[in-house]
Amino acid sequence: MAPKVLISDKLSPAAVEIFKERGCEVDFLPDVGKDKEKLAEIIGQYDGLAIRSATKVTEKILAAADNLKVIGRAGIGVDNVDIPAATTKGVIVMNTPFGNAITTAEHAIAMMFAVARQLPAADTSTQAGKWEKSKFMGTEITSKTLGLIGCGNIGSIVADRAIGLKMRVVAFDPFLSDERAQDIGVEKVDLDTLLARADFITLHTPLTDKTRNIIDAAAIEKMKKGAYLINCARGGLVDEVALRAGLDSGKIGGAAVDVFVEEPAKENPLFGAPNVVCTPHLGASTTEAQENVALQVAEQMADYLVKGAVSNALNMPSITAEEAPKLTPFVKLAELLGSFAGQATETGIKGIRIEYEGEVAEMNVKAMTAAAVTGVLQPLLQTVNMVSAPVMARERGITIEDIRREQHGVYENYIRLTIITERQERSVAGTVFSDGKPRIIQIKGINMEAELGENMLYVTNDDKPGFIGQLGSILGEAGVNIATFNLGRKAEGEEAICLVEVDGQIPADALEKIAAIGQVNQVKQLHF
Repeated sequence: MAPKVLISDKLSPAAVEIFKERGCEVDFLPDVGKDKEKLAEIIGQYDGLAIRSATKVTEKILAAADNLKVIGRAGIGVDNVDIPAATTKGVIVMNTPFGNAITTAEHAIAMMFAVARQLPAADTSTQAGKWEKSKFMGTEITSKTLGLIGCGNIGSIVADRAIGLKMRVVAFDPFLSDERAQDIGVEKVDLDTLLARADFITLHTPLTDKTRNIIDAAAIEKMKKGAYLINCARGGLVDEVALRAGLDSGKIGGAAVDVFVEEPAKENPLFGAPNVVCTPHLGASTTEAQENVALQVAEQMADYLVKGAVSNALNMPSITAEEAPKLTPFVKLAELLGSFAGQATETGIKGIRIEYEGEVAEMNVKAMTAAAVTGVLQPLLQTVNMVSAPVMARERGITIEDIRREQHGVYENYIRLTIITERQERSVAGTVFSDGKPRIIQIKGINMEAELGENMLYVTNDDKPGFIGQLGSILGEAGVNIATFNLGRKAEGEEAICLVEVDGQIPADALEKIAAIGQVNQVKQLHF
């Protein structure tokens, strides 16, 4: 029987044809996604669900989806899909992360021109019969400095267009290497330098805990007087109240905003502000982009339903059914090693090297390498998955190398991940024991054995008496319970590592106290 797919949002009719050509039955019901009750009533008939943003795939919908195998989102954002619930249900969630990059980049450039020349206000005034030529004094783009916050796929396209407009481009992106920056013609800088130098600032980064309100009152204070801000990325990257204050005071010369904290934006602090241009999340709204993402999602879903091929899956690694039982623990280990290294690294990453030793070297290392790179990039790029991670790493000039070796040490299977930065190389290694659980067995060349829990405290320090007592006292005073305590050192009096599993979040002031202990070099709370 042919797989049956429901298209519940307004997708290009070309998607219907692709499903049919590749052996799927299709019901094209573009309005049913807005009717939660109707969707819940009929979803049980389908193997696949193709959506855009109007359909909300909630836990209730998934509970009724007895035959559903795959959800395909035509676009990047999957905020409208309950991914944990889908994973529990065994439903793959796919997106199309690269189909609308050019369109979004072009919208950012268009918004920059619109706010620099006050085009919407000038249009409204002129069509009202006024001729306020002196009122709409604009700003030239040529020779100005454009600051990119985020220089991945979309950001690099914006950079290319801006250089063509004879702008100077500086970029802040922790994953952008010097070589990649040179290749695309941008100057890599830190965030404070970008804020101080840029005449125009445009955001092209995901919304994560680290990027939320990256443009707040403090950031605005560091900007040039009269600078312009463009956000076509994600609502929440900019503190809207702070931006409104900056516009009212004249600190910000103008702002162009396509995305908002609350959408649809019926009311917003920015509405009515001087020299602000607002559009209703149009970044991906061109005929070409809609066609691209519709075709891509149809191809991906049909290939999975008919052939079993998985691509751009957010909640499933690319692993065949035959190799899954043996490989899955090592995929988990690789991702944990990557996550550990990504969270512990504080400088720009140039390369990632993964070494496989023993039986694991004969397995599907491509899946494990993708999992490791996903783990490294996850802290800053939360929408990254095993398929897109290698692509995103290459876009940022990060080299990826995997090495296979026969067994040499005491462990039958061994994975070592090394992060190469502009200053140094740092490695972390692990294995999977007979219980199937991943273990850390070495950090920065220091041997230890530790199982990673949900909340870990990672401390590097000089091996001197009294440290462990002080650390325990600080955690005790903060009401933080210790679950496991793992120690390792190079030699007496030399560098040591403390890896502590704790119950819950460690308060910021407690982390500051730990960092203030005399012999401490680095303190991080890691989450897995």
